[in-house]
Amino acid sequence: MAVKKEKHKMPEQNPKERINNFDEVPLGYDEETAIAEAQRCLHCPRPTCVEGCPVNIDIPDFIQEIAEGRFDKAIGVLKKKTNLPSVCGRVCPYEEQCEGSCILSKAGEPVAIGRLERFAADHARKKGEKKPITPQPTGKKVAIIGSGPAGLTCAGDLAKMGHKAVIFEALHAPGGVLMYGIPEFRLPKDIVNYEVDYIKKLGVEINYDVIVGKTIDVEELMEEYDAVFIGTGAGLPHFLNIPGENLAGICSANEFLTRANMMKAYDFPHFDTPIKIGKKVATFGAGNVAMDCARTALRLGAEKSYIIYRRSEKEMPARNEEIEHAKEEGIIFKLLTNPKRFISDDKGSVKQVECVKMKLGEPDKSGRRKPLPIKDSEFTMDIDTAIIAVGQSPNPLVPKTIDGLKIGKIGNIKIDENGQTNILGLFAGGDIATGAATVILSMGAGKKAAKAIDKYLKRE
Repeated sequence: MAVKKEKHKMPEQNPKERINNFDEVPLGYDEETAIAEAQRCLHCPRPTCVEGCPVNIDIPDFIQEIAEGRFDKAIGVLKKKTNLPSVCGRVCPYEEQCEGSCILSKAGEPVAIGRLERFAADHARKKGEKKPITPQPTGKKVAIIGSGPAGLTCAGDLAKMGHKAVIFEALHAPGGVLMYGIPEFRLPKDIVNYEVDYIKKLGVEINYDVIVGKTIDVEELMEEYDAVFIGTGAGLPHFLNIPGENLAGICSANEFLTRANMMKAYDFPHFDTPIKIGKKVATFGAGNVAMDCARTALRLGAEKSYIIYRRSEKEMPARNEEIEHAKEEGIIFKLLTNPKRFISDDKGSVKQVECVKMKLGEPDKSGRRKPLPIKDSEFTMDIDTAIIAVGQSPNPLVPKTIDGLKIGKIGNIKIDENGQTNILGLFAGGDIATGAATVILSMGAGKKAAKAIDKYLKRE
């Protein structure tokens, strides 16, 4: 029987309806569709999809279980390698990783691995999972700084190895970027909480409102624990560094999304977190974070929500799915456009942005064609809110408090291939070591570090 060349479509909320709510946009596969999609898998002798997965999920195995209707066994296969399957099935850039390595993509569309992972995880959550079996305790304790994807993965894997993992989280809720950085319509918070609760059932302990570097020092943790892992992410926002950037009505993507997501500004006044949104909102940048900001602004009441980006659509770093969703919702893309300065009204608030039109030259260090300004092409746009979403650097709070720790040029912690720093017993991984990256790459770093920590704890 010939294999269907296209993926089975994922049902979604209608764009005209979803711009008025924060409910999840993709609605997920039903059982029949999931089985049909799983049956597209060729079960290659050499599963290149596994090689493309940063946490090396046994993809053909879990897909086979779905294809044969054994959904409980499918989640069992997933949980052997990932502690966050519901999250990965929603926000992982699988188009570039597992699905990008799928053999079927040479003759059509790859197997919808991400959608199938989401299906298996959601089915298990709705049905209810048994309490995980935990191994005999080793008596070793590991402190994990940060409860983002890297920290949660590292802690969960260490717990499965029998070690006591204790997470120290600066905020009042777990999840890191999963909680504060990704909107409800893309990653519902009850999904994150469910995944975290599962990790807690493995025996992981989480302490909230602990700012390591302020409340407690890393040196103190290293005295009390057998090893320490730093996974504090990339929370230092970049700015445009142009005139007028300090005007009222201009903020970083970090601040905007934290207020909207974690502090539920979208449900004001039920949650007492006001957030300023004007009628004309401009988001600068074109990654996933920028798409999240522009789409959130629309849901918060903006009449026009712009993406302003200095390159063309081809160079946009955002996932294709997020770009398509933004277009469907009416986001206005101003491409080959670069801001030069913000212009104030008579009250110190932003009222306009002056931009210059760009053209693309030869590729730069990023591999993308370098944007070059077109002479005498300046123009102004009326805006009353600006959101800066042009990247982030590693959070500097913890690294700068550790004497002798080797730091990279962008403020990242230097580590070896296993996550070990230059200080014995101190490990790091995720965005704090690499700079801003994806959720799944941070998970991969946490998993690799957990293996190295386990080996370190078992040394003679």
